Amino acid sequence: MKQTLFVLLLAMCVPAAVSAKKPTKAAETQPTVVAAPEVEEDPVITEECMAAASMFSTSAKNNQYADAYEPWLQVFNECPNYTRATYTTGEKILDWKYSTCTTDEEKAAVKKMMMLNYDKWLRWFGNDKKYPKAYILGRKGMTYCKYFEEDSLKMDAYDWLKESVTTMQKNSQINVIKNFIEVSCGLYKADNEKYAEQFIADYTLSNNLLQSIADDPASKNAMAAAQMKEAIDDLFARSGAASCEKLDELYAAQVKELTHLEDLLKLMKLYKRIRCTESDVYFAAAEKAHTLQPTEESAAGCARMCKKKGDWTGAIDYYMQALTLTEDENDEDIDDYEYEIAYIYYANLKRYVDARTAALRSLQSNPQQGRCYLLIGLCYAEARPFSENDFSAAQCRILNKTVYWAAVDQFKKAKEVDATCAADADKFIASYSKYFPTKEEMFDLANIFNGQNRFLVGGWVNEWTTVRAAK
Repeated sequence: MKQTLFVLLLAMCVPAAVSAKKPTKAAETQPTVVAAPEVEEDPVITEECMAAASMFSTSAKNNQYADAYEPWLQVFNECPNYTRATYTTGEKILDWKYSTCTTDEEKAAVKKMMMLNYDKWLRWFGNDKKYPKAYILGRKGMTYCKYFEEDSLKMDAYDWLKESVTTMQKNSQINVIKNFIEVSCGLYKADNEKYAEQFIADYTLSNNLLQSIADDPASKNAMAAAQMKEAIDDLFARSGAASCEKLDELYAAQVKELTHLEDLLKLMKLYKRIRCTESDVYFAAAEKAHTLQPTEESAAGCARMCKKKGDWTGAIDYYMQALTLTEDENDEDIDDYEYEIAYIYYANLKRYVDARTAALRSLQSNPQQGRCYLLIGLCYAEARPFSENDFSAAQCRILNKTVYWAAVDQFKKAKEVDATCAADADKFIASYSKYFPTKEEMFDLANIFNGQNRFLVGGWVNEWTTVRAAK
């Protein structure tokens, strides 16, 4: 009987098998029936889950992670849709769990759980307004960078961190931005040619975000952002991507295609940050930007271009435009523009009165600039305020030495306000003190000096100074 039943079953199966291999025309014309996908239902939240959630929450708040682990794991597995705290607290519990691991196998298992914690967080609470998908990806990227040291490139983490930073913008966590630029730098170091442009773009984005946060007086992270900005600036400077030659390689062709003012200004700011403002690419961007719409940055760029070409009056004109276009009266660049104007007047045009005027304007913006006092002193040293219209040639020769008193006064003031100028100031003091009038010369003009300790250096200098003889 059993044998007969087996034969019958076999007979029923064979035609079906043959039919599957060679379908009839009728079968070929029949539409393919596709089963409807099963809809995943939300797990049922049981009273046991709610009780377990309360238990792990209370234990975790008291840093009793060993007690929190088992009830947390129950909620994590059985009702992952119950509360967001499962995942925010899960980060801390899994950090603790990892610290207890004694073997590589245990560590690998916990790291897998860490990633699953973020995946479930995204699955069940990715639309949360306070902690949206981009925030969760940032947390996932940071955790990956911390624990997956064996992955040198961390490509997955890069994608998570980038999506987080570009989406969250100013609301990004400072350490997410930090991890993002560090991973980008690692990719660049692994393959300079492939990732150079990406790394520079990532640095620019990160730098701008940190600067924006640092400049926001309402942000509680302003100080941390400012400190992190210094750190990533240092990272970028040491990376090798920060050379002017590298920037030129990347942007020489691109600058010709840029047509939007914002893009040109961003490129100029990058060059300025890396101190590549003598680059022809920088100048090309400045010219295009200034043509589209004159701004402080574009005017300053054109001024630097004129300086490089030796067009001194053109440089001054553009710096003056930059000053006019400056929107913030506290802009730290104002004193730089005024100083540049002063220096051109002194060194290139030999217009010492105008040089002093510009230097004094720069000091109004920032009184702690020793460089301005040095420059004024050098201008005084070139002055010849006493002429033969009022004195004899011999008297003029002696009186015009008094400008060195006024010059040395300025050099001394320079190092008083700015210690970084002390070396240059001491050098100038030693050099120009040799040209003070001698005791004999002052005796010859006793009727002019009249035994006074104070003397007014005349002409455009018009400075009171102390009488002293050359040593």
